Amino acid sequence: MSEKKIPGAGGERYVPYAERTGNESIVYFTRDLSAAGLKKLYDRVNGQITGKVAIKLHTGEQYGPNIIPHEWVEHLVKTELKDAVIVETNTFYQGDRDTTEKHRETLKINGWTFCPVDITDAEGTCDLPVKGGKWFDHMTVGKTLPTYDSLVVLTHFKGHTMGGFGGSNKNIGIGCADGKIGKKMIHQAEGSDDQWSIAEEELMERIAESTKATIDYFGKQICYVNVMRNISVSCDCEGCLAEKVVTPNVGILASTDILAVDQACVDMIYALSETDGAAMRERIESRHGHRQLSYMQELGMGNRRYVLLDTDADDRRILPADAVKGVQPFRELPIVAERRRKAQEALAAAEAALQQQ
Repeated sequence: MSEKKIPGAGGERYVPYAERTGNESIVYFTRDLSAAGLKKLYDRVNGQITGKVAIKLHTGEQYGPNIIPHEWVEHLVKTELKDAVIVETNTFYQGDRDTTEKHRETLKINGWTFCPVDITDAEGTCDLPVKGGKWFDHMTVGKTLPTYDSLVVLTHFKGHTMGGFGGSNKNIGIGCADGKIGKKMIHQAEGSDDQWSIAEEELMERIAESTKATIDYFGKQICYVNVMRNISVSCDCEGCLAEKVVTPNVGILASTDILAVDQACVDMIYALSETDGAAMRERIESRHGHRQLSYMQELGMGNRRYVLLDTDADDRRILPADAVKGVQPFRELPIVAERRRKAQEALAAAEAALQQQ
């Protein structure tokens, strides 16, 4: 009889910096939310990016209002990554990207047409080992992912309905797992009919183990850039139905340490004022999302302590509170508000029609 696996605890609690242990990694920061700012931060962490390069990002559901602007990524590709390929996988849920055909159409609608996009599980899957995992000894990923030499992880940092927050860890852990096998391994308990039966600490641990399979494969030839812009408590998977953004834009962070960059983003959320940070803090804590960070540390995936360097001020060392000082309240563009209204009306109409059947 196999030993019962027990998730860790404490995912609802934010751990202040003074209580953390271990070494410090370097995290770079800019307030420049633009194509130029994205390029500047990537240039600080790209020293080991060589050979055939994949860019992992969340390309979003159709017309998603909060994804990283495709124009920014296009500028980065054309100036720094001319032969790079965007990599994605199909989704586990039904939507605009659960089949390769629908996924391709969504990519066109959202503007991801300036370089090749490899839906890595379109033609099958492969397994990558999970070293030291509790839940997995391997993770199933898209078949073509291991054909790349380097991985640039370009992440829209935001909330997440089940994970609490979506940083680089979620981008890889869910986003590189294939749509039918790997994502099911993460989300659905064996023998359960509930597609989303795994939650809280166990879910965070499974996501991190999935991520570990990918980052172990790429070794030093990987870097992470997190964009703290349009920070809805909803993931980009929700498209126009995402909750309205109430968290201020902050900036862009980058590191070669996945744990450090995600932790720094979370620290900035907690450094915001009570009003500005309340929605995201509640989302992270209510889903026990802090377990993403503590479990990554337990798995040896990086450091929770870091040196935060302000690239807008000659790499001066700053604190998260310095980074968020003077942020402005978020203001939604009228066109985004209108898209959201129409999407919510369509959903309400569909639900009403189902109830009448």
